[in-house]
Amino acid sequence: MSRIGKLPIPLPNGVEVIQKDGELTVKGPKGTLSRKLPPCISVRVEDNKIICERPSDDREHRALHGLTRTLINNMVVGVTQGYEKRLDVLGVGYRAEMQGNNLVLSVGYSHPVVIEPKPGIEFEVGTDTRAGFVVSGQVARMPYVLVKGIDKELVGQQAAEIRAVKPPEPYKGKGIRYAGEYVRRKAGKAGKAGAKK
Repeated sequence: MSRIGKLPIPLPNGVEVIQKDGELTVKGPKGTLSRKLPPCISVRVEDNKIICERPSDDREHRALHGLTRTLINNMVVGVTQGYEKRLDVLGVGYRAEMQGNNLVLSVGYSHPVVIEPKPGIEFEVGTDTRAGFVVSGQVARMPYVLVKGIDKELVGQQAAEIRAVKPPEPYKGKGIRYAGEYVRRKAGKAGKAGAKK
């Protein structure tokens, strides 16, 4: 048995699961999500739990067993708690602001970059004081962007597209990065020259 696939998914109060024509729909307080499921994996609701079962121990069935269970669990968590990803905007003069529902990024280009949210996604912009990030003797206020939604896959995709506007560069670390992301730094020309002496 797949260790992940065999775990039952508990259904919180207020969550409804509907199966029709190979499609699973999960309704909850935050919204509704639907997904086509692999036909070989059977899904049933029993005692307020969702149970996924596979027909055999074939390699394909084993792989789909854990995947299906995880996708359904993500849907349940999404419609009850939702998902969010935080992106930090690091760089002198870099800004993030809202214009209606759109996100406007000023990240060193000659023009601001406007990003429209995908359906079911919303943005939130704030500023954070980060220790160790000092400009002109003062601790700088670092802008950040929160990407929120009920679909984990969509939240991740939208966050990746925002990061791709200005990925962190390896010398000063400027750019857009995920919260907690480690960026490998390189020594610049001065560092290399110093190392040779």
